[in-house]
Amino acid sequence: MKIGLVGRKIGMTRVYDANGKATAVTVIEAGGNTVLQVKNLESDGYCAVQVGFDSQKESRITKALAGHFKKAKSDPKKFLTEFRLPDEAKIDGDLNVSQFKAGEFVDVIGRSKGKGFQGVVKKHGFAGQPAAHGSKMHRRNGAVGNRSTPGRVWRNMGMPGHMGDDRVTVQNLRIVQVRPEENVLLVCGAVPGSTGSYVVIRPAKKKPDASGGKPE
Repeated sequence: MKIGLVGRKIGMTRVYDANGKATAVTVIEAGGNTVLQVKNLESDGYCAVQVGFDSQKESRITKALAGHFKKAKSDPKKFLTEFRLPDEAKIDGDLNVSQFKAGEFVDVIGRSKGKGFQGVVKKHGFAGQPAAHGSKMHRRNGAVGNRSTPGRVWRNMGMPGHMGDDRVTVQNLRIVQVRPEENVLLVCGAVPGSTGSYVVIRPAKKKPDASGGKPE
């Protein structure tokens, strides 16, 4: 049963198939997914598995979290997340990359790179104002009002502001290679986030699996 994984984005490279065709891939290291808690309908109201990734020092966590990790007989983890499970599902041991196969499709969730405070041309793709010397407004957004009626700025008006550092999901990425001995997945295409950032890998919700069945 494919559940999901937490991993770390290593970077991008390319691999070649038997015909010499190059494919750009993102390398995701997904070893050490420790099961910390299995939730069920009786005690929690829903079925899920809590997974921890990337060990850290015990001195850097709260006492409540330290007790939680000791109960699970695990080292303190930096990143915790949950994967929902079908009813009556059973988990045997920790999660690893062998649950996926080459050719299957996954959704990858990450946090995009932060761009800081940006203007409307970079953030929203505005064309900008006239660029000649006589113009005083080259990259500004222009007027945002709408007369005395309604006497306010419309909602969702494109304005300068913070850009990036958002939760981003890229769907339907094909797995090119699975390397269990290295705990590595090679995923076709780009993955959100900077090198070294955490990503969540789950079975694709809108694509059938490699065997032609429906998404889980």
